[in-house]
Amino acid sequence: MLLEVRNLSSSFFLDEGELKAVDDVSFDVGVSERVALVGESGCGKTIVALSLIQLIAPPGRVKDGEVRFDGQDLLRLDDEGLRLVRGKGIGMVFQDPAAALNPVHTIGDQIAEVLILHRRLSKQEAWREAVRILGEMGIPEPEKRAKAYPFELSGGMQQRALIAVAVGPQPRLLIADEPTTALDLTVQAEILDLLKYLRDQYHMALLMISHDIGMVADVADRVMVMYAGRLVEVARTRDLFEDPRHPYTKALLGAVPRLGEGATQPLEGIPGRVPDLLDLPSGCRFHPRCPLADDECVRDLPRMREIPYARTAECHKLELQ
Repeated sequence: MLLEVRNLSSSFFLDEGELKAVDDVSFDVGVSERVALVGESGCGKTIVALSLIQLIAPPGRVKDGEVRFDGQDLLRLDDEGLRLVRGKGIGMVFQDPAAALNPVHTIGDQIAEVLILHRRLSKQEAWREAVRILGEMGIPEPEKRAKAYPFELSGGMQQRALIAVAVGPQPRLLIADEPTTALDLTVQAEILDLLKYLRDQYHMALLMISHDIGMVADVADRVMVMYAGRLVEVARTRDLFEDPRHPYTKALLGAVPRLGEGATQPLEGIPGRVPDLLDLPSGCRFHPRCPLADDECVRDLPRMREIPYARTAECHKLELQ
């Protein structure tokens, strides 16, 4: 197993109290496996990713847990150890390329910098490799674009450039946090195709984070569904889409536009709202919005349970579904 996360909890300590962004989350990512982490905005998906490589800014911090990458516990590493893992071991594609790219350095220089650091290339070798990688990302005229600054590129090309920075060191795991945010549908499809190509070309594992459960259907081998800081269901992609077991997963899929035979069915909204992470409900986090909730759900927090066909779900009412 490449990545093993056990009982990960991360919080933000505010004047108003403790905001539990990630609560007792456990999962694995295998070598070359594609895994998606999905859920509504604000459920803690991005904080999971930032926790893995210790990039949470104060007043947030990882409270507890274990993150083993290739057998090494990342939460026990010092700054130098983390610097070596970030980039070479784990690459990160952030959701806002305009903010993630340095505005005062050219695209080529930013790619070359990580190649010099992690692959020990000379400046000339790093520049040539940066141009080659830009071409591989589907950016036209890569020699010209390598000399451009981020503001001179479109949103889609900025995202491709950011992916180039992340994959340049040839990491074993690529984390893509909402990589298609604010892009039009055509460019979104191109970025997803690029991520699938890179996974196959470089044999990287992929952890893709998205609020759009429909978007990950063609990308991920497995899907992890997150709600209010907790994982509520983990399953192989086809199993999840054909037979969702958690009421929240069913609600998410009911809100996805359909093609073909189901195209005429009305979309189903999820009643209520995502809970305030500073004031979480008792028992099951989803019970205020769940049609199956009863006194047990209000009283007791369910635990992850194994169910047939290599999947798990966190629900008291699995037998009723």
